Amino acid sequence: MPRFSVIVPAYKVQAYLPECLDSVLSQSYTDLELIAVDDCSPDACGEIIDEYAARDARVRVVHLAENQGLGRARNAGMAEASGDYLVFLDSDDTLAPDALLAIADRIKEAGEPDVVMYDYARTYWDGRSERNQLAARLTEQGRAPFRLEDRPGLLSVLMVAWNKACRREFVEEHGFAFPPGYYEDTPWTFPVLMTAGSIATLDRVCVHYRQRRQGNILSTTSGRHFDLFEQYDRVFAYVEEHPEVGRWRPELFRRMIDHYATVFTKRGRLPRGSHGEFLRRARAHYRRYRVPGTRMRPRTILVRFGLHRTFRAFQLASAVRRRTLKAAVKLARAVRAGALRLHYRIQLRLPVRADRAVFASGAGQGHGGDPGALEEAFRAHAPHIRTAWIARPEHRHTVPPATDSLRPGTAGYWTSLARAKYLVSDDVLDPGLRKRSGQILVQTQRGTPLGHLGLDLLEHPAAAHGTDFTRLLRAVDQWDLVLSANRHSTLTGERVFPGRYTTLEYGAPRNDVFQRATPADVARLRGLLGIPEGAVAILYAPAHRDYQRTQRPQLDLARMARRLGPRFVILARTHADHRPEGARIIDVRSHPSVQTLCLASDALLTDYASIMFDYAGLDRPIVVHTGDWAAYQASRGTYFDLRVCPPGAVARSEDELIDIFATGHWRGSRSAQLRAAFRERFCPYDDGRAAERVVRHVVLGEPGLPPIVPLAEREPAPSACAWSPLATVPQPSGSLPVTERR
Repeated sequence: MPRFSVIVPAYKVQAYLPECLDSVLSQSYTDLELIAVDDCSPDACGEIIDEYAARDARVRVVHLAENQGLGRARNAGMAEASGDYLVFLDSDDTLAPDALLAIADRIKEAGEPDVVMYDYARTYWDGRSERNQLAARLTEQGRAPFRLEDRPGLLSVLMVAWNKACRREFVEEHGFAFPPGYYEDTPWTFPVLMTAGSIATLDRVCVHYRQRRQGNILSTTSGRHFDLFEQYDRVFAYVEEHPEVGRWRPELFRRMIDHYATVFTKRGRLPRGSHGEFLRRARAHYRRYRVPGTRMRPRTILVRFGLHRTFRAFQLASAVRRRTLKAAVKLARAVRAGALRLHYRIQLRLPVRADRAVFASGAGQGHGGDPGALEEAFRAHAPHIRTAWIARPEHRHTVPPATDSLRPGTAGYWTSLARAKYLVSDDVLDPGLRKRSGQILVQTQRGTPLGHLGLDLLEHPAAAHGTDFTRLLRAVDQWDLVLSANRHSTLTGERVFPGRYTTLEYGAPRNDVFQRATPADVARLRGLLGIPEGAVAILYAPAHRDYQRTQRPQLDLARMARRLGPRFVILARTHADHRPEGARIIDVRSHPSVQTLCLASDALLTDYASIMFDYAGLDRPIVVHTGDWAAYQASRGTYFDLRVCPPGAVARSEDELIDIFATGHWRGSRSAQLRAAFRERFCPYDDGRAAERVVRHVVLGEPGLPPIVPLAEREPAPSACAWSPLATVPQPSGSLPVTERR
């Protein structure tokens, strides 16, 4: 008996069916059967299904003698199902990678609930992807499992069969089945949720819901949209037959009215001349199923009174009102923009203030990075300078109390840009900036580069992402000083960002904290992140893939965690569109400080991300995964072959990577030798005083700067792990790794 029976009805979807079937059969969780139902499709769907069945024994085929429709095709699949849980998937949609594994884990955590409801994302034909806007309703906070009355908001999530896994015995016990006709999901999902004795939610995208450019049944003009009335008749008939769910009548009534109004107002659904009949049928249902006390809304009024022409007039008036309001808002914005431009021009005529400094990271992001470290150094070593940080409202809480906060686009923002002597950023401050005589613009960059950047991206359009190189060079022309962490960054930067600036090869200010932090600081940070005491914490921070429209995970972190066992914890800072989940995996994608994560971890696992150059300054193990080196190099280009001079052990596959950690090679003598050479090349000035050197040179004008502490004399913050026996996974008898033999 498999864990899951995945039921896929197929009708006239030959172009999409292989991708759908592949998404099921390639799942990391393999305990499944795939029941593919050929609904007498006139195209090649039946042949495609047979081909898959011949290649994979998990595929079971059902060929219907005549077209039954989606609902009855699903019923035919259910009749053949033997799995613990039923999972429905439309044949033009796909399962997300590791979806079944996540669902299986959630089922186990929740104690075998009747229904598990998971999230989905709409994927469009032009490559866009949008997650369900009501994803917050699927939060996993609170007790689980629960009943519908504990979370009634679930009824507002899209009522379809394919965002739920239902326990097969529960479905068979209550005789749930799909009716014929359009909107067949309606009389299935409402009774299932109302009747379920236990429900759990999974806050994860498990289904990619394809939004086809053409061919979506419910978006076509057809009289079959009148089937909706029969479907709601079935829903309320179920309520009549099961008084125990009668409390849901008011909510079902509201959902019904909204559904009718949606179909009525959607252009292109109802055939011309049928709107009046549809509204009459809707009004009859209103009277039949009305629940006293229902709040009147415009849509309710439309259905109750059948005011077809009045409603159309109301829609027209609303459209006129929206357009008028939009024009007024546009005019107000134009007036405001003009006023701000005039304000900025006036401020440019006033004297530059030598006691002011403005800092920014990215386009108004939070306090951090090299600009953040320099802002702290300004306050520590040049307290006569008043500092301000540019931050969008959502990042204002990161700005220190002693620092002014500037919101982009405000009058205060433009005043500071016009009059502050020091302007510090790791990005383009503002396209409208006019740097004036007497101002000093310090560009900090964003780390040591491995992948191409600047003008080198002209040869890599996929990585350039439509970069405006003319605008970029205009910004470079405004730079006075550029910070560099090492000779490689200096030589590369001066070539790909050609300008008349001066390079300050002083080290990376953001990494000063690595030399100042104490063991107590490390322990505190690990506690805040929830790292178990004594565990080895691996920080996984991969690079962005320019050749992928959707950032798919490069590694199966859940599998890796299972193979390494409870001695290891993975801090996952991925670019993937889905949240990393699994035992001993901590999601740190949204953590504001990369340096904090580095301090809290015991080792770094990366591929081509520039974080490796920062982490080397900590003198902790680094492991590099180069499974797609050729693709990355082709799409972006690299300045050197990382496989030849890596900062530690190199893995070319996931299994090899797991073996490196399991055997202790990640912390072996060869890895230490590679790290030492890498550190000597790329961290020559990261001694904890880089920011101080910048301030003393740029602001205080001191001729002599603090001397560089030699690498051998530096004492970066120690790892909390200290390479205890926990750092090696026990091996079978007779095959101990070299590092553990005596």
